[in-house]
Amino acid sequence: MVIKSSISTSTNASSFISWKTQFQNPVNSKLLALPAAAFGVPKRVSFSLRAMGSSASSQRPDNIQEAGKVDYTSVADDEWKKRLTAEQYYITRQKGTERAFTGEYWNTKTPGTYHCICCDTPLFESFTKFDSGTGWPSYYQPVGSNVKSKLDLSIIFMPRQEVVCAVCDAHLGHVFDDGPPPTGKRYCINSASLKLKPK
Repeated sequence: MVIKSSISTSTNASSFISWKTQFQNPVNSKLLALPAAAFGVPKRVSFSLRAMGSSASSQRPDNIQEAGKVDYTSVADDEWKKRLTAEQYYITRQKGTERAFTGEYWNTKTPGTYHCICCDTPLFESFTKFDSGTGWPSYYQPVGSNVKSKLDLSIIFMPRQEVVCAVCDAHLGHVFDDGPPPTGKRYCINSASLKLKPK
């Protein structure tokens, strides 16, 4: 049986369940015509699935673990300046870099979770932190899909992969392919973009 599915995901509790599915089997089509309540699905929850291979680049990954449901794209620049210190603002909102061996967490061994300083989203677990010798906090893996990367061409002859918070787009640092197993990645992060919550 061939299935074509279209799903629209929403975390808004007031939204409704919507689904469109086409089956080559007409019996299954009749089942889907039943109201959502017939399946025991709450009316106030909305979820959707995308067929494998479909484009989801404009959607937020399903396993992002957000601290809240705030639309950070609407936060004005002046508001960020009020919420953050001058160094935090420079690094997270202006893509700055702190000097090596000066950040609060470059050599911290405290167990816990490192959160985004801007939106409090969990970004890295302390057990993924390792000593890279670079003078910046380094991790081999982020929490779920809470960190995303994009091409950084700010240094013409040295293209890099910038890493940002997937929720508020705060600049965190860069990711390189010279990290330890199991990922082989080195997320080189500015301390000023992080807030450690000890366990």
